[in-house]
Amino acid sequence: MRNLDVTVLRSFVAVAQCGGVTRAAGFLNLTQSAVSMQLKRLEELMGLELLDRTGRGVALTSAGEQLLGYARRMVSLNDEAFARLTHQDYAGEITLGVPHDIVYPVIPRVLQRFSAEMPRVRVQMSTTYTTKLKRQFAAGQLALMLTTETGAEASLDAQVQTLTEIPLRWFGAPQGQAHKHRPLQLAMGRVCGFRPGVIARLEAAGIPWENAVDTDSDRTIEATTSADLGVTALLDGTAPPQLAEITASDLPELDLHKINLYGLGRSPDTPVARLAEMIQEGYGTL
Repeated sequence: MRNLDVTVLRSFVAVAQCGGVTRAAGFLNLTQSAVSMQLKRLEELMGLELLDRTGRGVALTSAGEQLLGYARRMVSLNDEAFARLTHQDYAGEITLGVPHDIVYPVIPRVLQRFSAEMPRVRVQMSTTYTTKLKRQFAAGQLALMLTTETGAEASLDAQVQTLTEIPLRWFGAPQGQAHKHRPLQLAMGRVCGFRPGVIARLEAAGIPWENAVDTDSDRTIEATTSADLGVTALLDGTAPPQLAEITASDLPELDLHKINLYGLGRSPDTPVARLAEMIQEGYGTL
């Protein structure tokens, strides 16, 4: 298999842009004979005449014009890859906060893409409740933050974008009966951001309730709910397989929640901005 040398292609592009070997040699800081030798090697490799040397200057042949577009892209891609992998701006660590219930399915795909594009930049994730993430963000501990909330908090002094809206749903054990019991056994974490809105909806509907568990552990809540000892509220599409959505019941409809991205407005040519862009694209494909 024959391979094109980027160094030779760079000389070919320079000659085409400068209109001659002499000026291209000065631009590349090479001798005229070195550039001429590289062009000859390129023509021999391709088995084509790329330059029309019959006139006073140097012009491209039809084949040379076709190659020029490819050569420009290959040289540009080479320079971009080298810059991104070696420049000090593309090394270091980014702290990203994500509520644990929306890590899947977008974030793993984003992390995979980002690692492939910027392997020297490490993404350090903090996964917890939105309320705690907001405290970390306000303290400067997070560069970017995703939240699940009914609005957006301008007081955090950061640009924010709503990526999507997802409804909150009731979930219980498959074929469970806990949603029929009164008082309703509610299995939600103490600091869960959904809890105040869920309780407000229950009380507005006149449905008495009790705490089924006293915990902040997702696994404890899942175990309690899957054992049909209570019900919980989760964002649509985020429930574990051992739980089932409760559809036919007198439980009230729950709120829509926004997935917001905080920490925008940075210079576009930075790893943080690129990570934010990938997150935006990831939610755009849902």
